[in-house]
Amino acid sequence: MLAEINSFLNDLIWGNILIYLLPVLGLFFTVSSRFVQFRYFFKMFNILRDTVHDKEGHISSFQALMLSVAGRVGGGNIAGVAVAITLGGPGAVFWMWVIGLIGMATSFFECSLAQLYKEKDGQDCKVYRGGPAYYATKALGQRWLGVIISILLMITFGFAFNATQSFIITTSFESSFEIPTYVTGVLLTFIFAITVFGGIKRITKLSEVIVPIMAVSYLLIALVVIILNFDKIPSLITMIVTEAFNPSTAIAGGIGAVLIQGAKRGMFSNEAGLGSAPNVAAVAYVAHPVQQGIVQSFSVFIDTIILCSCTAFIILLSGVYVPGNEGVQGVLLTQNALIEHIGPFGGYFVTFALLLFGFSSMLYNYYLAENSLNFFSKGNVTLFNAFRVFCVALIVWGSMQDLGSIFTFADLSMGLLAVINMVVIALLYKPVIALIKGYDKQISEGKKPVLRYNNYNEFNIDKETWKEIVDNINDTRKEDKK
Repeated sequence: MLAEINSFLNDLIWGNILIYLLPVLGLFFTVSSRFVQFRYFFKMFNILRDTVHDKEGHISSFQALMLSVAGRVGGGNIAGVAVAITLGGPGAVFWMWVIGLIGMATSFFECSLAQLYKEKDGQDCKVYRGGPAYYATKALGQRWLGVIISILLMITFGFAFNATQSFIITTSFESSFEIPTYVTGVLLTFIFAITVFGGIKRITKLSEVIVPIMAVSYLLIALVVIILNFDKIPSLITMIVTEAFNPSTAIAGGIGAVLIQGAKRGMFSNEAGLGSAPNVAAVAYVAHPVQQGIVQSFSVFIDTIILCSCTAFIILLSGVYVPGNEGVQGVLLTQNALIEHIGPFGGYFVTFALLLFGFSSMLYNYYLAENSLNFFSKGNVTLFNAFRVFCVALIVWGSMQDLGSIFTFADLSMGLLAVINMVVIALLYKPVIALIKGYDKQISEGKKPVLRYNNYNEFNIDKETWKEIVDNINDTRKEDKK
């Protein structure tokens, strides 16, 4: 009965609400910001180079980006894309691209809001906290809504998504090396525990190393596959676009199933509008909220347009995928496809890629859950340690569960969170538009933008936090000129 209720709620949220809410609001954010994700696309590189961060230990824009990419780039890129293709056919890839491009604007809005409404961590003044719970409370004055968002974030990321990542990693190792899932689960849990008990700074430092290595490695192996099958690429892209609007009769559910699978797996992978990335975006030490909004929108591009496409091409260029055949799906479909392309090494590569992708995502997921707990616990050390123990225990539990039940549960909690967060962002679009105008004005004046916090009195921001940041950055710039 629980499974039926879960399935009913999933169909309601994804098939009747988010399927319209995601693209409509994404288009609204895109148009109202004058296509901000494309206008500012190339500014991202200068921002990462020029962003000033405090020497006393604040987290930089690049570190926040790497932590965000660590979360976005995970099992969803390898197993999630495979599930989308299995259930929705090649056309699901097209809708993943659409959701990704539109989602870049959504991510810009939510991450800029997170920066604008961030506050100092009571435990550590060198770390900031922020996210949808914070901007819903401060901007809308609805603390109860912030509490609900925090609880859903904890359930979705600290519990459901980490259990999902654990399952994906351990089953991959079992397939490649015949290692029992519980053995890999225990080892994974041990490493995870050591890292999370070290706090956000240890998590960001580890992500800063892991993420570039794993992303570049996966991109290179996909390029090898594409080069080996270069003559097939035009027909493959044509098939993806055609199947998006006229799916094969072997795909149960027709175009509706194709669109829903593309949207669900696209959001599971890039998380735009979900309310997760803003928690990380708020941590970064930047001069203006728009700077981190630009950087975070680029992470959606990296995740969906680049890395998800890599997995899709690997699968669809192989002979492993058969329309309508759901016998082999998830990570095993990706592994089998890569084995066909480059031999047994392909299976081992996917396994270790999943280990790095999945583990970095687990650290990111844990941070989101911890940030949510902090929203209403405000640094209770005993509660935090008990929460960490519980999250660690779930890693072992997730390694021994069924793929379908975990994905279904994650879809439900993710869908509820997305609906609430998207509505909140839509209500708060005016502060973001004001931020964009202020940023553009300073650029046109030939200045390096900083937040002119006194211009945002109507939006109830923490002016003391921003005064300290802006004063510090201005002092640093003066020193640099000398």
